[in-house]
Amino acid sequence: MAIPFFKELRIGGYLLKQRLLGRKRFPLVLMLEPLFRCNLACSGCGKIDYPDAILDRRLTPQECWDAAEECGAPMVAIPGGEPLIHKEIGEIVRGLVERKKFVSLCTNALLLEKKLDLFEPSPYFFFSVHLDGLKEHHDKAVSRDGVFDRAVAAIKAAKARGFAVNVNCTVFDGYAAEDIARFMDFTEELGVGVSISPGYAYERAPDQEHFLNRAKTKNLFRKVFALGKGKNWSFMHSSLFLDFLAGNQSFECTPWGMPARNVFGWQKPCYLIGEGYAKTFKELMETTDWDSYGTGKYEKCANCMAHCGYEPTAANAALAHPLKAAWVALRGIKTEGPLAPEIDLSQQRPAQYVFSEQVQQQLSEVHGDEAANVKHHAPTAA
Repeated sequence: MAIPFFKELRIGGYLLKQRLLGRKRFPLVLMLEPLFRCNLACSGCGKIDYPDAILDRRLTPQECWDAAEECGAPMVAIPGGEPLIHKEIGEIVRGLVERKKFVSLCTNALLLEKKLDLFEPSPYFFFSVHLDGLKEHHDKAVSRDGVFDRAVAAIKAAKARGFAVNVNCTVFDGYAAEDIARFMDFTEELGVGVSISPGYAYERAPDQEHFLNRAKTKNLFRKVFALGKGKNWSFMHSSLFLDFLAGNQSFECTPWGMPARNVFGWQKPCYLIGEGYAKTFKELMETTDWDSYGTGKYEKCANCMAHCGYEPTAANAALAHPLKAAWVALRGIKTEGPLAPEIDLSQQRPAQYVFSEQVQQQLSEVHGDEAANVKHHAPTAA
């Protein structure tokens, strides 16, 4: 896979250390959202449906660095919203790189060429550009014409300046395997690695009709990987995660593997589901009822096969079973034969819909902070 060896070595050492220390739950990647505001409104996105008072909030650079130190994960992914809107994003990234964190800045690339001077190439830093397929498919997914061309131009500009770049692709129902294969061929020509994952069914996403269920996900990826045999596609994933997408591994998710820190705090239980917030990472780990989440346990998790829940599982599985991981890497992804047993959904608890309640609570806190700030700065009577 297209992951630098020294990065694999560092992450492998981190995983081994956690195992030797006997830690059952620990983070692999910090999902750091310094803002929710975006300059696109993608139909499958559930991250931007907030009032302006919340969309206007930002994490400070110090809050971002503190989150990385508090969490301790070796990698930091910066999604959003659109991180390049943040006026201090260059400073945030520099501070994380100085702390020797592997940093992935996720962007739709509309502002990338304009903002390149804010960053410096580093083996600890890369841009992850959102591309959901070739031109027609991607522009439809982001609900704006011309975005694909601008993103590709920005990728080429960043690469020419010495930056490492990959693309992140979210797959939805109705996307033919042949089209995904053509997209992968294009990324090979472009010289970028690909992070690929089935879309998660955010409850507030405008389009609720095109999220893949688990059966469709497995069948689709088997077809894609079959079309890719003999090609040099570069996936930014472990072989076991790709094998899981093709239905060959019976993994359970690791929701604490990629914890999310955003303007509300530490999100419970994971990056995809917001059902409460903790003030500290320690509080998140100690007060979240982890056993009540995951496929087979909770209705909202029923169809999830997203990388943020299952890549940490695959990484732990590779550490626990290195020969198995090596065999899958050498053999390639199995695209025929029986699927691994599916998780039973009959005992899952029903979904709770608490988004509106959480938003109102956060708005109350915002207004309370604003009132306190006004009172603090009010002139005193003579």
